Parts: sequence; C-alpha cells; structure tokens
Amino acid sequence: MRRLPALAFVTFAGLALAACQSVDNTAGSPSVYIDPGSVGPVKGVGIESQDIIGMTDQMMRDMLSQPRLANAQVPPNVIIDSEYFYNESSSRLNKNSITDRLRVGLNRAASGRMQFVGRNYADMVAKERELKRQGVVDKATLPAARAPKGGDYRLGGRITSLDSRDPKTGMMQRYNQIVFEMVDLETSEIVWSGIYEFAKAAQDDIIYR
Repeated sequence: MRRLPALAFVTFAGLALAACQSVDNTAGSPSVYIDPGSVGPVKGVGIESQDIIGMTDQMMRDMLSQPRLANAQVPPNVIIDSEYFYNESSSRLNKNSITDRLRVGLNRAASGRMQFVGRNYADMVAKERELKRQGVVDKATLPAARAPKGGDYRLGGRITSLDSRDPKTGMMQRYNQIVFEMVDLETSEIVWSGIYEFAKAAQDDIIYR
C-alpha cells in the first residue's frame, strides 16, 4: 500500500516530462522558387548560381565567336567536362555544375558547328559496342563505327581565390578567378582562353555544400 503514492508520483512525473519534451510541429516558412540567375536570400562570398550562369553564358558567347572553334570547315570534336578543370579555391564547389552547363549551352547553340564527345560516357559506350559485336544484342539502327570519336580539343581550366578578413569588423572578402582554356589534343596548343573574375565581401560567410 505504501508503494501506490510513489508509483502515482512517478507516473505523473513521466507524463509531465513527456509533455515538456513534445515536438513543436508548427509549420515553418514554405519553400519558394527563386531565379537562379539573380542573387538569392542566402548569399556569401563564394561562387553561387548567378555566377555560374553569368560565367558560362559569357564563355559560350566567346567560344562561338572564335572561327577556329565554331566556323571550321570540318566541325571539330570537342570534349567539355570537369576532368581537367581544377578547383584550387577556398570555395566548396561541384565543378560539374560549371562544365555541364557550358557543354549543354554550347551544344544547343553551336547547331552542328562543333561536335561534342561524351568522354565521361566512354565506359557505357564500350560495353554496348561489345554486346553488339558479340551478338548478344542486335546492331541497332545506326551504322557501326570503327572506333569511338577522338577529341580535337578539350576544355581545361582552374578556379583560384584570394581571401582576406578584417579582424576588427569580421568583414570577409574573396577574389574569385576562373580560367577556361581549350587545348589542342595533338599539339597541346591553347587555341582559346577565357577568364571570369569577381570579388565579394560579406560580414559573415555561409556554408556551401
């Protein structure tokens, strides 16, 4: 009989504690679509969507104005991926977001003046070619090629940055420099170069993922 009040107290305390630990399910701010070409509500000193769109549009226009790339008698085979596009900056960045947008934009705008080689798909192509030649699958509709396309030119480049911070105010500044270069895959000649640079300052940097 002496245990009943104690048990009741423990039960009451447990219920009270559970009530105090209840999760607040109040709805937060709903997600909204924003223009990726404009500065969003979350901004820092690193490379952001509006920078990627601005730099790839500029590089695309510049490459299309180069006769050696866009007006050759025989359209050159071009490789544009992030294999030789190095990020040596202090910004955390997926390089593919730059090279993918540049390749897609160029492929659409070039309209056959350049031919694009998907070297990143080489393994996929090799497997399918092997299945066809072994007779595992039929020959499909396109004529067989003696070998996959080789590249005439390939994109290289480098992303670098220079950071500075005012210890009195905490203000941070970053200079970003992105260099694009198109390299002749027979002679190593750089047949085209482009540079995109900008600097940003902010009281506090943000986390990029």
